[in-house]
Amino acid sequence: MQDIKKKIMAVVGVSHKENKFGFRIFNDLVQNGFNVVGINPTDGEIAGRKIYRSLKEINTKIDLVITVVPARVTERIVDECNELGIKEIWMQPGSESSIAIEKAKNYGIEVTSNACFMVEEGIW
Repeated sequence: MQDIKKKIMAVVGVSHKENKFGFRIFNDLVQNGFNVVGINPTDGEIAGRKIYRSLKEINTKIDLVITVVPARVTERIVDECNELGIKEIWMQPGSESSIAIEKAKNYGIEVTSNACFMVEEGIW
């Protein structure tokens, strides 16, 4: 398995509001040296990084997507991951659904759910 810090990750659901998990996760990944890009429909900049409106805007191959969005949005993100050939998705607690998980598995996407990426990787 590839070293997690070498993976190019995208956090879908990055927030401009510092009290939201989407902001905290993205900011803490940046601060801890992860190779991460942020996705938010309003784009802009967070933690000194350009924020993209969708995964399709990114010109780099993404290895791992972390979702911090409502489950219905995650279900659409799984479809987008499949279209883009992204093979790994981490659904943060609250962003997963049985539909999203089943879709990902049917597409051959490795799924992690019911666990916080930040806790599992020892960042929090």
